[in-house]
Amino acid sequence: MTDSTDPGQGLGPEDLKIITLARSARARNGVPEGAAVRDETGRTYVAGTVALDSLRLSALRTAVAMAVASGATSLEAAAVVTEADAPDEADRAAVRDLGGPDTPVLLAGPDGVLRLSTPAG
Repeated sequence: MTDSTDPGQGLGPEDLKIITLARSARARNGVPEGAAVRDETGRTYVAGTVALDSLRLSALRTAVAMAVASGATSLEAAAVVTEADAPDEADRAAVRDLGGPDTPVLLAGPDGVLRLSTPAG
């Protein structure tokens, strides 16, 4: 696990991109979390929290589901923008199921500053 207060510290442009996409999904939809994942081909999938009476999904699980439904067979990275201090274990499990235990899960605050980078496993 790595802590950071520098939003670009140790991150390449593609990781910064998925944080930015996750942040914009959160803000645009007015939801508690925004998330983005990048698959093995470089495609990105962006989602916000789903909170219906009959269906509740975190933003990250929704983004993973979108990737799977679109035919992705692996993930390179995942990002979630939230007020939480750590990624939810069920979110990490969803990333791990598709990407494997070493897939990085980037957690950023609403300001887009990276707070934590941890493997899905």
